[in-house]
Amino acid sequence: MPTSFRPQRLLQRLSLSGPARRPRTTSSVARGACIACQLRSQSQSSSRPTSRLPDTRHLTSPLRRRFASTSPASNDSGAPAGPESRGIAPDITNHYTIFRQTLPSGPPPGSPFDISLGDLRREFLQLQNVSHPDKYPPGEAKRRAEAFSTLINEAYRTLADPLLRAQYLLREMHGIDVTAEDGAAKHALDAQTLMEVMEVQETIEEVSADPNAEAKIAELKKENAVRVESGVRELAGAFDREDIETARTECVRLRFWYNVGEALKEWEPGMTELRLVH
Repeated sequence: MPTSFRPQRLLQRLSLSGPARRPRTTSSVARGACIACQLRSQSQSSSRPTSRLPDTRHLTSPLRRRFASTSPASNDSGAPAGPESRGIAPDITNHYTIFRQTLPSGPPPGSPFDISLGDLRREFLQLQNVSHPDKYPPGEAKRRAEAFSTLINEAYRTLADPLLRAQYLLREMHGIDVTAEDGAAKHALDAQTLMEVMEVQETIEEVSADPNAEAKIAELKKENAVRVESGVRELAGAFDREDIETARTECVRLRFWYNVGEALKEWEPGMTELRLVH
């Protein structure tokens, strides 16, 4: 008999100590391909960026320091080597300054929280077109291109996703890290959302042996998608009016619904509880 899903157990399973897992997608491109190559392989009619992007956050700091501190090298003709020689004058102050065409006014409230993903994608591909490491011979120029390409990848990956974008803005612009190890204690989920998550769990327990369980799970997925969409709207409004406390609360709530959505996607017949990731 399935046991009830206690609040403390739920909070442990939905620990905020790490980033929310992203939905699975299928792609004909090998997993090791760069983001630009993955995007180019997608249908031109798709306006959404790929959700399975290489995680380069563990490389960011040293590469950012190296790229920012390295003086432009020169080739035999005296022109600067690396991406600069192809018209790139990178401003790596933050993720927003990298995409100066799409986001000329910087982060909110200078620019709206909502971003045109089509414009962001086009500028990303333009930047990668001149900075892709494969375009440079081995040596300093290639190393600089690799460093800049990594920064572009990270910035695009972050800005293209509303939750990652919100977490970045809170952390980098306002000093609030909801993904820190002590995040579950400092940024606790509100009671109302916790109860909603528990109701989803109870529903899964009830339908686990039902022959129509898959239809019910499909309904739960749609309901969760509506919650995510609503959460993104609330986040956008909070950032646009500089209500950082509300933005923090909504970010924590959205993080939970992202986790629930991923758990529902991995549900299989016979499962009696959500497999919530940390």
